[in-house]
Amino acid sequence: MNTRFDLNDKNQLRAALINARQQTLATYAHLTPAQWKIPYLAIVNPPLWEIGHVGWFQEYWCLRQQQNAALQPSRLKDADRLLDSRTIPHADRWHLPLPDRDQIFRYLENVLEDTLIALDKSLPADRYFFKLTLLHEDMHTEAMLMTLQTLGYPEPAWPSTTLPAPKLHTAVNDVRLTGGAFQLGSQPGQDFVFDNEKWAHPITLSPFSISATTVTNKAFAEFVDAGGYRAREFWSDVGWQWRETHPIEAPCYWRKERRNWLVRRFDQWLSLPEEEPVMHVNYHEAEAYCRWAGRRLPSEAEWEYAARAGREDGDNRYPWGNTALLGQVSLDSVFTRPVPAASLAQTDSPLRQMIGNVWEWTASPFTPYPGFSPDPYKEYSEPWFHTHQVMRGGSFCTRSRLIHNRFRNFYTPERSDMFVGFRSCALP
Repeated sequence: MNTRFDLNDKNQLRAALINARQQTLATYAHLTPAQWKIPYLAIVNPPLWEIGHVGWFQEYWCLRQQQNAALQPSRLKDADRLLDSRTIPHADRWHLPLPDRDQIFRYLENVLEDTLIALDKSLPADRYFFKLTLLHEDMHTEAMLMTLQTLGYPEPAWPSTTLPAPKLHTAVNDVRLTGGAFQLGSQPGQDFVFDNEKWAHPITLSPFSISATTVTNKAFAEFVDAGGYRAREFWSDVGWQWRETHPIEAPCYWRKERRNWLVRRFDQWLSLPEEEPVMHVNYHEAEAYCRWAGRRLPSEAEWEYAARAGREDGDNRYPWGNTALLGQVSLDSVFTRPVPAASLAQTDSPLRQMIGNVWEWTASPFTPYPGFSPDPYKEYSEPWFHTHQVMRGGSFCTRSRLIHNRFRNFYTPERSDMFVGFRSCALP
């Protein structure tokens, strides 16, 4: 189904806010009471705290924070002290006197009801924060799925409809792109633009060749079986420091039984699907593989240029145009897992899965674009510049209303809990 989202349309935005909340609550709906109480981990949030934070964020920006007006009190007692991620250190979130689940869920229900009333009364120029809270919630829903994977919990009860297996397409190894003058970043006038995408600015790219697909499990297993995790020459200095403190010889969630690799998906151990993209590898692992293969990671400018096929204007929210192609691309959890890396051709280009399937590491550190100025939610980007690495493209569970060719995601280079892989470029 071809769908063009327009978050400037009040009815579509209203439906999206309702849908996002349904998705949030459904993601953890299958957990047992014991599974809601998780041990401290630096890469996840306590489930009840995270769901409460989503409601707090929506209430704060859509209902309480009026322009040039005093902050209104929360509907939940002590909400600012308990649920504001800007002021609560991560480790402290396990020790807060949170309300019980019923109270948190009622809070989310009441906040959403009032948010929809406020949206109905709003003018088009006043809907920035409704869009912000929608996309913020979409990000947290994906983070909640990452938590289920990290903890080895069962996956949610996905829709029972089984989609046809995607047809494989033959893809060439590399696609040659001419480069040249290019406007990197977002232009004014899109449905929503995060501050780190602002604004488009000219750069010049040399010609380059980029792989048509992300690196597959089969290809990465060759690196592993060749002893790549023990070969110092393939790792950067920082990467090898990480490697020395993490005595592993394969990606996390991989294990070998006899001669066969298995991979853990949520709580299930499966035979490694060779043609699917390698997933849950960190930046250092991706970089080491590329050196072993005589390749390199693309810069984020090269990645965006490839996704946009060098276009400056026109239908280029996604590589294939402006419609979401619901059910035809590996987004929105419709496939519940990555599809084979060479499948699902949506454009005439031989490039596959530039948007969706797995996030992709780039060689670029997360830095501000020229003239950067933080948006009202100034903690979104600015604190993380120069310490994080840029990822592009989205995963199988990223929402299609969030992701686009210019969207920048960012994580520290040692993290691998995301649904992330990579593609590579030929050396000059």
